[in-house]
Amino acid sequence: MRKMHAGIAALLLAGVPTGALAQVARHTENLSAPVRTFGRVSYDARSLMIDGKRQVIWSSEFHPFRLPSPDLWRDILQKMKASGFNTVALYFDWGYHSPKQGVYDFTGIRDMDRLLDMAAEEGLYVITRAGPYVNAELSRGGFPGWLVNQRARARTDDPAYLAAVDEWLSQINAIIARHQINGDGEGNRGTVILHQIENELALTTPAQRRYMDHLYAKARADGITVPIFHNDQGRNGYWVPESSNVEHVVHGPNDLYAFDGYPGGTCTVTGKPTRGSAAPDWGFYGPGGAKGGASASPDTPGFLAEFGGGWFDYWGSNGSYDCNAIQRGKRFQRVFYGTNLANGIDIQSFYMGYGGTSWGWLPAPVVFTSYDYGAAISEPRNLREKAGEMKQLGELIAAVPDLAGMVPAGQPEISSPDIQVYHNRNPETDARFLMVTHKPSNARSDDRFTITADLPDGRYTLPMQLNGFDAKWLVAGVTLGGQRLVYSTSELQTALHRPDSDLLLFYGRSGEAGETVLRYKSAPQVAVLEGQVKSAFDAAHGDLKLDYTHDGRAVVRITGGGRPPATLILADEAEGQRYWRQDSDAGPVLVRGPVLVRHARISGATLSLTGDTAEPTPLELWAPAAVRKIRWDGDSVATHKTALGSLAATAPLPGPASVVLPTLSWRMAHGSPEARPDFDDSGWQAIDRRRSATITAKPDGQPTMVMDAYGFHEGDVWYRGRFTGSPDAQELALFYGAGGSGMVQVFLDGRFVGQDVLPSGLPRPITTGMARLTLPAAAQAPGEHVLSVMVRSNGHNWDLDADDFHKEARGLVSASLAKPGGRSFTVPIAWKIQGRRGGEDLVDPARGTPNNGGLYGERQGWHLPGFDDSGWQAATVPAERQRAGTNWYRSTFNLAVPKGQDATIGIAFGDTTSPRSPVRYRAILFVNGWNMGQFIADIGPQRVFPVPEGILNHHGRNTIALAVTSDGAPGDALEAVRLVTLRDVRGGVPVRQVAAPDWIAPPQ
Repeated sequence: MRKMHAGIAALLLAGVPTGALAQVARHTENLSAPVRTFGRVSYDARSLMIDGKRQVIWSSEFHPFRLPSPDLWRDILQKMKASGFNTVALYFDWGYHSPKQGVYDFTGIRDMDRLLDMAAEEGLYVITRAGPYVNAELSRGGFPGWLVNQRARARTDDPAYLAAVDEWLSQINAIIARHQINGDGEGNRGTVILHQIENELALTTPAQRRYMDHLYAKARADGITVPIFHNDQGRNGYWVPESSNVEHVVHGPNDLYAFDGYPGGTCTVTGKPTRGSAAPDWGFYGPGGAKGGASASPDTPGFLAEFGGGWFDYWGSNGSYDCNAIQRGKRFQRVFYGTNLANGIDIQSFYMGYGGTSWGWLPAPVVFTSYDYGAAISEPRNLREKAGEMKQLGELIAAVPDLAGMVPAGQPEISSPDIQVYHNRNPETDARFLMVTHKPSNARSDDRFTITADLPDGRYTLPMQLNGFDAKWLVAGVTLGGQRLVYSTSELQTALHRPDSDLLLFYGRSGEAGETVLRYKSAPQVAVLEGQVKSAFDAAHGDLKLDYTHDGRAVVRITGGGRPPATLILADEAEGQRYWRQDSDAGPVLVRGPVLVRHARISGATLSLTGDTAEPTPLELWAPAAVRKIRWDGDSVATHKTALGSLAATAPLPGPASVVLPTLSWRMAHGSPEARPDFDDSGWQAIDRRRSATITAKPDGQPTMVMDAYGFHEGDVWYRGRFTGSPDAQELALFYGAGGSGMVQVFLDGRFVGQDVLPSGLPRPITTGMARLTLPAAAQAPGEHVLSVMVRSNGHNWDLDADDFHKEARGLVSASLAKPGGRSFTVPIAWKIQGRRGGEDLVDPARGTPNNGGLYGERQGWHLPGFDDSGWQAATVPAERQRAGTNWYRSTFNLAVPKGQDATIGIAFGDTTSPRSPVRYRAILFVNGWNMGQFIADIGPQRVFPVPEGILNHHGRNTIALAVTSDGAPGDALEAVRLVTLRDVRGGVPVRQVAAPDWIAPPQ
């Protein structure tokens, strides 16, 4: 018989039932797995370590390419840090940086050195996710457009594909390497701690194993020295480190095993939040098995590279982002994230922390422009209610480092069968974590019960209450500065320790009772400074018990008893969320009042704070004793000392002034001259029979018509075909690819024939279709006729299943003229094609690959500031009617947002109370030349488009250009368009206009 592992023996002594041992023994046997060290980063089975110190990695995702105003990257990073996160996870989009093979751009909005510098400056660790494939609901999953033309199978070891991959990795790996926490050189401030080499690669063929080996070796050869991982698409056990001896998993070259998960239901279709499934046990307390979460790699720490921080939304939905913010919001976070933490998943990254905007042609066919995601930080950069809860959880993790590397501690006694408690302990300090929730965790009953547990300071019974869908994160047996917390039925938010005193902030649900017990050598003195609190001292055990009700705020000062003085703030949940902890070089600061506190810096006797206010706001703070003067956003603040030991402003901090927005006036021009038979297409490319890599089969005898083969990968593309009139020219059949909600429009000799629109297809859109259009009798007349066809491509498919799905055709696949039901290709057609001006050779590299397609107005620069539209006709919006095809509208206006304010201004179309309208038209929205998204009136759901400052000039002149495409039917015309203020605070970060060119006359 094998000798019993010391960890299992400890569990038996702690009272873990033998049934539970079957679930946790396998994990516990590996808790003594050897430490693997990668410079300053190391790990064992329990947790990641940085400089030898165990860390709970509490991360959220941010995509810099979804916020094309680099100064605002800092705003997002500051909000993440202030909301309790210690790490940011970053995807990098290969296609965003490479318009053409061999061409790469890391300047301006693509300056990733700048981004990684910002993350380090804001005190965030970084997880880099460099692809080459990322998915992320991006067109092609992040692959560049030119890769669509590569015949090599993507995500395999095909030499041509690997050569393309190495181009990208040589660029991005070099940037990441110099920002690692392991970086060399004096003054290195890099904070990259983990690196991902592929994403959700589910197929596990030998070719893919060789591919993964190549990616790992490439990263190491390029100087990446931190631990490397792959993100498994669910708990499948794919690409588990070779060092693991677990059977029935797929091993790979990675150092760490990571996976993603999005449990808990969704509300995209219903429009109402549901509670979905209970929180899964993906670790210590799970059923185990070869594919059981962290158990797939028992000698590495539990690692969720993505966990649901929201969910993306689809074309044609009812608009679910606010709903998803609730669905995966308050309480969901406590229940699901806490269950993960209790299960030993000490590395968690929430997708998304800030979703942002899939501007231009970034989005995959499944999603529309907004990538708000229901995230803690909304697309307009508001902190949602759920961000307050994340702050409380993140600050707890920061305040109690003992939470890192905990293991199961034994099942406590629970008086109710409807309650479950995860009870963990830190093997080094014996500190405890009790995660209390319903059984199952998505139940909604109101329960009063007790928990009896053997804690480090004795056996205690905790009176508890859990109302509705909820969970409570309790700590016990923890030393906080100079204080010893025996237990509390309130949740600890933060603890500030100074050499001579401590400040502890606890909170609980409003109206519920709380009980906190602290350990002293002798009876301390208790002074209730605010609120109602009862205290009693148990001399036999040295326990001071405080009893209270969570109602606003109570404040207690405790002195004597053999410990430094302590101030306890006992708050209800809403009150607790008004506090912000900030660390300075001179010590920690706790600030109450503003909607955001960004930074705290102490110089001598002066504390300088930066942050935001949404209205006139009282300011109160606890700071080191040396602080005598306060500055807020650069202005002096008069304060006085309070009886609580805090400093309080004598007058409220000012809020923002109102933002005055102008009414828009418009000029209009017709924008589909390609439909005219006399249009000059002599410079267009002739359609020929070149080879194509598309996976979409075309009928025999047809030429190669797909747009990618001609270097056009984004947005609209035009075809012009000439044929000789014939009695057979009665019906035009077009097989085309355009992505979800994509479309085709057809003109004959300048006359509109009709259009076809692909369905949105929740949740996976239909991305190709056949359009059959009856031609007018004129097509049968002798002589030459011209077909003009515009295809709107709403992005390429992702390649999630590694099946080259991103190579599905876009643009026309085939075209034939014949009698209805007759033989195809009866009438030959000679075709030409035109897409984005310059194709892969960008005319506007500043705005880059996502910005432009092939509309005439785009090719002529009608979307750009400085274009002279004085010759256009004045237009009334809403319009009564407009010509079939694309019509352009332009409006120029000035903004004067008050200085020192951070506003988000959006453009709204029509009735914003409904996700769609009966009128059929769509508009591409350009703001100062930047393509900020596509509006489709009859499909929806997005009707308001936030525009970040830096794209929109808040202190000067702006231009909006709309490319409005319609069938020309009565009523199918542009609705009202107006500016709206989506958020407005006093504060923010300095924002400069993003440098990009104005209009210059295109070559003729």
